[in-house]
Amino acid sequence: MHPVLTQYFSGKINLSAGHEALIERCFKLKYARRNEILVPKGSVAKNIYFVIKGCLRVFLVDDNGSESTRFLIFENNMGTAFPSFINGTPSLAAIQSLEASELFVLSRHDRDLLLKEIPGWETMYRIGLEQDYIASIQRIESLITMDSKTRYQVLMDTRPDIIRRLPNKIVADYLGISQETLSRLKAPRPPKA
Repeated sequence: MHPVLTQYFSGKINLSAGHEALIERCFKLKYARRNEILVPKGSVAKNIYFVIKGCLRVFLVDDNGSESTRFLIFENNMGTAFPSFINGTPSLAAIQSLEASELFVLSRHDRDLLLKEIPGWETMYRIGLEQDYIASIQRIESLITMDSKTRYQVLMDTRPDIIRRLPNKIVADYLGISQETLSRLKAPRPPKA
């Protein structure tokens, strides 16, 4: 099994050699170019993406062309446009590779096979979904209850890599603020006299 998957599953689930071989068959390697759209808006999300290297963005575009980032998927994490993936319906969101990315792709059929064949997979999968759900709720709550300065500071404290790594446009969108506000927040403050 690929070392990244071995590390990801370590401590989460006990796998036999046969289970590891099944996982290796189900997780298919894919390379994505920078800014490549993996799931266009209006198409059905047929895969879950595990990021080996790079970053994916799940985002919405309104009728005026304004983008809203729903969430970001970095290394050693999985994600997709879940409403579309689970329901088999056209996605309101698109998925884009923000950087040249190395990914594992898990189809719905293969996800179902792993849920059926590997003891403990369903529990591990549920726990992962619960953690992602909590993170999404916390992000929504921060957008409602915190001002832009506080949201920026929380992101700096918890995920400074996002601010350093991604373009200002994406960071501002993720924080729900304008690029101008982000630039002001990032500017060094003169020392108080």
